[in-house]
Amino acid sequence: MRQIPVDTSTATVMVAQAPEPKVKDRRTGEVATDAETGATLMTVNVMFAANGEVEILNVTVPETGISGELAMGTQVALTGLIARPWENEFNGQKRHGIAFRAIAVTSLAAAASKPKAA
Repeated sequence: MRQIPVDTSTATVMVAQAPEPKVKDRRTGEVATDAETGATLMTVNVMFAANGEVEILNVTVPETGISGELAMGTQVALTGLIARPWENEFNGQKRHGIAFRAIAVTSLAAAASKPKAA
């Protein structure tokens, strides 16, 4: 399936909801893992503000790619953000959307509080 890189260089991105494990099967509570690395996948809701518009994006990221304190309102950087269109059919109902995945979500709060070298 096609993956579309998302440019975040001019966007402001803030945590809307702290990371939580991505559930693969709601009936069993099975947590999703990365097919290649086996890392637990997490979901982070972020406020993505760019070009005068704001959206809440649900971003999947490996647990190993989460760094820093990601409390609500924390400004973050999204490394390797891609958008992937999806479509499925369940009980005769077609559904579609865009899934977002990042390699890492990094808090910018720690970087902003560090003193700058003279």
